[in-house]
Amino acid sequence: MKTLRASSRALALAPMTGALALAAALTLAAPAAAQNASGTDAAFATFTPASTANNDSIDYSIWDEAMKNLVISMGPSLRQTAGRPPEGYGTRRIYGHTSRYRLEGSRIMFSFLDSDVIASFTEYRKDLEATADQVDIQSLSRNEQLAYWINLHNVALIEQISNNWPVRQPRKIEIGGVPLDNAKFITVEGVAMSPRDIRTKIVYPNWKDPRVIYGFWRGEIGGPSIQKEAFNADNVSRLLDKGARDFINSLRGTQQSGNTLQVSTLYEEAAPYFFENFDKDVRAHIAAFAQEDVTEILAETNKTRATISEYDIADLAGGSREPSYSYIETAGGAAQGFRIPRSMSNLLAQREEKFRRILREGRTGTVTFSELVLPDDEEADSQVD
Repeated sequence: MKTLRASSRALALAPMTGALALAAALTLAAPAAAQNASGTDAAFATFTPASTANNDSIDYSIWDEAMKNLVISMGPSLRQTAGRPPEGYGTRRIYGHTSRYRLEGSRIMFSFLDSDVIASFTEYRKDLEATADQVDIQSLSRNEQLAYWINLHNVALIEQISNNWPVRQPRKIEIGGVPLDNAKFITVEGVAMSPRDIRTKIVYPNWKDPRVIYGFWRGEIGGPSIQKEAFNADNVSRLLDKGARDFINSLRGTQQSGNTLQVSTLYEEAAPYFFENFDKDVRAHIAAFAQEDVTEILAETNKTRATISEYDIADLAGGSREPSYSYIETAGGAAQGFRIPRSMSNLLAQREEKFRRILREGRTGTVTFSELVLPDDEEADSQVD
């Protein structure tokens, strides 16, 4: 058995003074069109998992540390839309996030990244690509392979959004005139691929468990949350479970309109692989992770439509630079030596009030801890098929 460490010489978070301080300040405040599945390109057949697996593994500890510093959780959904944000001082323009889902999911602190950190994402993505030249990806365990593809996909998205920030919606980013999700800027074993290719030509055709949907971060508020830890063979099942429960029980995943269950449009992309009978299969999948509110919606509806989407960027600043700033304060009230935009300060205040409400109403059962493995969590022995 050998362990290969995927590491970038440039992936150093030391310059992120403001981001690290903000993450530390927030820690105490927080509880925790579809393609045909049979149409996979011949070039991607090489990535079909081998019938027998070796014991090799990949070490993502550097990316794990990056995620702990870069990701801010907005906490579990209360299934209530956020109100209209306040207008900027001295102007009727609203900066920052305006999405009705802005208090759900998780965020990447793009606005705190300097040029060195941004460049390090490209280096790390290239390191992951080169890893496939040193180990036989297809002969790794299925969990090890899945972790590799999810991490590569998410690193690539973060890299390109960082390069193009500020941007309101990641789908408007183009590489060589091609939309980000379809741009083939990733190369593994000589095969050029896009983020969408990783999902629909490698993972979705070769894994039958629909939980894999929730590992892939889209850069958008309307997609699954990005986790505060890197995926690996031991935690991939647990993190996919966590992502499924978070998304399905949020307004980003499910809503009700009369007798219709409205679901995210992300399920359309996955339908040819996991939901052949869309209405029946999606409802069964959602039922497996549904909490009380969503279980009631399932009981009260008899139709299913994929209508929910939100394309705004999953960051803290709403993909914009605001001219007015506030100081961030720790739980102890001491002012930090850096400023953040007023809209970001307002968003974080709304987040804190949400957490206080969770505690006041005794909703402690919905609190999640990103780095704590509970006794009932499935871990190392749980394979994602």
